[in-house]
Amino acid sequence: MDYQEIITVEPDKRGGQPCIRGLRITVYDVLSYLASGMTEEEIISDYPDLTHEDILASLSYAADRERKTAVSHA
Repeated sequence: MDYQEIITVEPDKRGGQPCIRGLRITVYDVLSYLASGMTEEEIISDYPDLTHEDILASLSYAADRERKTAVSHA
């Protein structure tokens, strides 16, 4: 998935953390909700501005960052 159209970084929003489509919901927020056991449906119910694609983009972003981190430590 090409998350670059969905994940935004704005220095004046949420301290420059990666956010979803300019919203004040960060990638970290989404990943934390998933890690705590929330389902995608529960997250979208609690945050109706989010979409299935937003959640996939968050996962893709995290996977890409992990891959880059692993490569730089090799």
